[in-house]
Amino acid sequence: MGCCDITGEFLYADDVHCHHFTPRKEGGNDSFDNLRIIHKNVHRLIHASDEDTIGRYLMLLNLKARQIQKVNQYRKACNLKPIRF
Repeated sequence: MGCCDITGEFLYADDVHCHHFTPRKEGGNDSFDNLRIIHKNVHRLIHASDEDTIGRYLMLLNLKARQIQKVNQYRKACNLKPIRF
């Protein structure tokens, strides 16, 4: 519906990233059921591994606890450590 799956905010074309919920390298595919529309900065946060980068995007996005939990679900599917909050 044009909204970020994490924040629920409407996304403009320049901000849209498509994320594979189950990565292709983990057996995921390009089917509609496996794709999520998210803000480009949320996408960067999901894949970030550097603590400074994670902190910078957390401050920029100002996510609530429930949203960070959802980000952590995506990070888990990518075999990344959860974000502590």
